Amino acid sequence: MKRLVTFMAAALAAVSLSAQKKGLETFLTDSIDTPEELLEHIENLPNIEVGKGITFRPKNDSYEMTIRFRMQNMVGLHFNDGFDLKETEAQIKRLRLRFDGYIFSPKFIYSIQLGFSGYDAKNRENGQVNIIRDAIVYYRPSPDWNIGFGQTKLKTNRARINSSSALQFVDRSIVNSEFGGDRDFGFFGEYHYGTYDGFALAALASVTMGEGRNWGSSDTDGLDYTGRVEIFPFGRFHSKGEYTEGDTEFEENVKLMIAGGYSFNHNALLVQGFKGDMLPEGITRNIGSYYADIVLKYRGFAFNADYMGRHIPGGGSPVFADSDVFIYTGCGVNVQASYLFDRKWEIALRNSTMLPDKAVQGAAGYRTWNQSTIGVTRYIIGHSLKVQMDVSYNYMDRLVASPLNDRWSLRFQVELGL
Repeated sequence: MKRLVTFMAAALAAVSLSAQKKGLETFLTDSIDTPEELLEHIENLPNIEVGKGITFRPKNDSYEMTIRFRMQNMVGLHFNDGFDLKETEAQIKRLRLRFDGYIFSPKFIYSIQLGFSGYDAKNRENGQVNIIRDAIVYYRPSPDWNIGFGQTKLKTNRARINSSSALQFVDRSIVNSEFGGDRDFGFFGEYHYGTYDGFALAALASVTMGEGRNWGSSDTDGLDYTGRVEIFPFGRFHSKGEYTEGDTEFEENVKLMIAGGYSFNHNALLVQGFKGDMLPEGITRNIGSYYADIVLKYRGFAFNADYMGRHIPGGGSPVFADSDVFIYTGCGVNVQASYLFDRKWEIALRNSTMLPDKAVQGAAGYRTWNQSTIGVTRYIIGHSLKVQMDVSYNYMDRLVASPLNDRWSLRFQVELGL
């Protein structure tokens, strides 16, 4: 009986293979004249890989273009002190289309990213439309360094450079939301030294407009100057793991990054330098932002710590008379840790604390703000296809005794990217 079943299975497989072969022969007869034409046709087919997009490259290698898209669909519930539901949000948080590649030579690289959701495409304070996120061209004479011109992320802190598609929580921390950098237009440069196995470092710098993305023109004489240094004592992370949360690469050896950066925004027009409300009555301020962060990964365990803050170099008040607008000076600390089980399920914990300077505590409404978050992620295809849920608890040392409308938050999100 067992032999009969085996024989029938083999016969069915042979029939299936014969049918496939006949179908292929029919296709070749109808559409391909010669074997050389078939080979040329196959060589010029686009390469499609989940998480790495659709790549087009002609046979003469004169250009390369990779098309990617991603979306984040999110629902959130927010509760007050009495656990009464105060707000429900359901939205397409991010919907983005990206084009990367090179033209003429792999030394001339471009990157374009567009955002189409309401969260991405809000108009700027000067009325400029905010759909363009990245539009930059790089000249890369060697694998060690490159220079770029256009609009992209400022290399300020780990949490901000980290793509929102590679987070282990539904969104970034409250510390990064206030103090983290943003995109800007100008000149960028990077230098990288070292390998995966030995000591490595990176130096990143930029000179930019200082008003953030899609601002256009400014009548002030100020620019932004940003620098960052990253040290890798045990070699580089695989697949740029220093900028992806969680140890999805399952590093076999201990990997560590220690980094610091500073950004000086001369004559800033906005309260956060690169973003936020405009300062009242055409006032400008020099704004300095400082950053330090650590990333550690080993066999599914990941640890991140971020310290960042803002001050006003040269003096000047962060609050303004007869205005609700103020510059949030002070600092924040963010610590998070996670473990990846079976390279599929991840449990992550995060604690974030905001520490405003005494001068702005009245405007902020609190002395300290602490947020604790626990998150669960199911990775289906790495960060390209995942399901996430997190729960946050907020505690504020308030200046005025009043209920906190978002004491508890519950969020659920699906991330899908090609």
